[in-house]
Amino acid sequence: MSNNTEEKKNFKPYVPANENPPEFTMTSTVMGILLAIVFGAANAYLGLRVGMTVSASIPAAVISMGVIRVLMKKDSVLESNMVQTIGSAGESLAAGVIFTMPVLFLWSAEGVADAPSLIMISFIALCGGVLGVLFMIPLRNALIVKEHGVLPYPEGTACAEVLLAGEEGGEGAKQVFAGMGISAICKFLVDGLKLVPGVVTAPIRALRTEFSAEVYPALIGVGYICGPKISSYMFAGGILGWFVLIPAIILFGSETILYPGTETIAKMYEAGGASAIWSSYIRYIGSGMVAAGGIFSLIKSMPLIFSTFVDALKGIRASKDGEGNRTEIDLDMRFVLAGIAIIVLLLWLVPQVPVSLPGAILVVVFGFFFGAVSSRIVGLVGSSNSPVSGMTIATLLFATFILKMTGDTGMHGMIGAITIGSVICIVAAMAGDTSQDLKTGFLLGATPIRQQIGELIGALASAIAIGGVLVLLNNAWGFGTKELAAPQATLMKMIVEGVMNGNLPWPLIFIGVFIAVVIEIMGMPVLPVAIGLYLPLELSSTIMIGGLIRWIADRLAGNKEQDNGAGGGILFCSGMIAGEGIVGILLAILAVLGVTDALDMSSAVNGGIIGSLLVLAVMVGCVFWFSRKAKKS
Repeated sequence: MSNNTEEKKNFKPYVPANENPPEFTMTSTVMGILLAIVFGAANAYLGLRVGMTVSASIPAAVISMGVIRVLMKKDSVLESNMVQTIGSAGESLAAGVIFTMPVLFLWSAEGVADAPSLIMISFIALCGGVLGVLFMIPLRNALIVKEHGVLPYPEGTACAEVLLAGEEGGEGAKQVFAGMGISAICKFLVDGLKLVPGVVTAPIRALRTEFSAEVYPALIGVGYICGPKISSYMFAGGILGWFVLIPAIILFGSETILYPGTETIAKMYEAGGASAIWSSYIRYIGSGMVAAGGIFSLIKSMPLIFSTFVDALKGIRASKDGEGNRTEIDLDMRFVLAGIAIIVLLLWLVPQVPVSLPGAILVVVFGFFFGAVSSRIVGLVGSSNSPVSGMTIATLLFATFILKMTGDTGMHGMIGAITIGSVICIVAAMAGDTSQDLKTGFLLGATPIRQQIGELIGALASAIAIGGVLVLLNNAWGFGTKELAAPQATLMKMIVEGVMNGNLPWPLIFIGVFIAVVIEIMGMPVLPVAIGLYLPLELSSTIMIGGLIRWIADRLAGNKEQDNGAGGGILFCSGMIAGEGIVGILLAILAVLGVTDALDMSSAVNGGIIGSLLVLAVMVGCVFWFSRKAKKS
């Protein structure tokens, strides 16, 4: 502890406090807003497909360096930092939105509720995004400054290292843009022109199941970024579902009609194959695993939760708004409290948002609590391990139960519960991202008040955009479909309906819960396995390919442990994810306009399985080549 105290005492940022270089400029603001919209839309598309998002901080930092240093010939690390501060807000807000807001569209598709408007989605997203930033402001001194040397904030520290390394040049931006271009071409060939099928499937009749893999570049990128360990956990979940549970269900219950199915399992298999069994039964088992995994992670964080809450209160009392030098100035606490009060009133008074005054107050209480928790947890273990889904599940269970007990039942109560859960989920995601960005700024010598204003600008821009993205994707393909599975949102929908109506197949869900208990006892992380079980095998198998490439590249480079920095092919794979997401949004626009049939060339040119495997091989070769090239340099 004495070493930590000495480190805090002797710490000096890269840019001294007595210097005031360009930081919050028109260039950094415009670039940050554009990246917030791009990475927010791309991550929304990715998350709705596979249930995972990726951090945008390092790719945004690299792109900003490439533009500001290389193209504009400017030398300002704080200006590049402001770009990534604003830009990464889009990714975090999108991650919070896609966990919950698609539920409203799912209910609309079932004809039990009206479809949410673009304004309603953007308003709820903005409330959550702004609250996430505001809650973090009084915590900055307690968590970022006083805990320097104690809380590492891995993503924030890595981003600072990337920006400092970028003082030597913006070479990494070429990898990001190369990944975007190659991925965009592959995505357009597969889903735009439809020259080859997007899925390769091999039936395994002896087990009454099948093995499948998609050929999309973003999935390979996700696997590479997550690494072989997490990818293998997801793949293990897919194997458990498709090679253990599905064959067992067919073998032991072929002539059985098992709820929620309406015909015998044998007939379901004859009509729809193994996929029919997965959609009717395995998804419920997977949902039980996901819920249990989120709650486990929340329980294990309880000591940290209570200590964080105490630190948060101390941070508020110790706040020195507007005092000190440039690197110590935060937004005025009066502005923070006024902003929180205004959002409470808006949530209560805006007629399109079905939240009562007690519900709005519940948002603030839970939001501050989980925002503080998220900030401290990401400081210890990083954003990827923050139990945001567990916090959201706990909030939904409590909010739905309270609304039901107070007589707010039926669809109105369920929409109210999802709205409360949405805001709190976004708060937790944004608070974690804001704390990482403030850590980066602390190491570089940025001005906190400027970063905090930048976070608010990023939240506003991405909130406006995310409403249009969700409406567009729903109109193009619909949520809960093969194209957009929306796994977390489907789980949240089942939880709310289960508490309010009691109509869930609880035996299947509890099977998933106790599988999660077994995995937890074995010492393995539950959530990656649960997501692999909950999603179709074709997704986790391709993600596993990306993890294997990472494993091979690391070992060829002499790294026995995973390199968690920006090296290797991580920047290229981040670009691949962004490229596919952008083309996915463009194809959604074309689908809504009704011109996708004109692009379809499958009848004239059909590459078949050979063509799909060729596309997959090209993507694998590109990722491996860029990872090896970057590691050598």
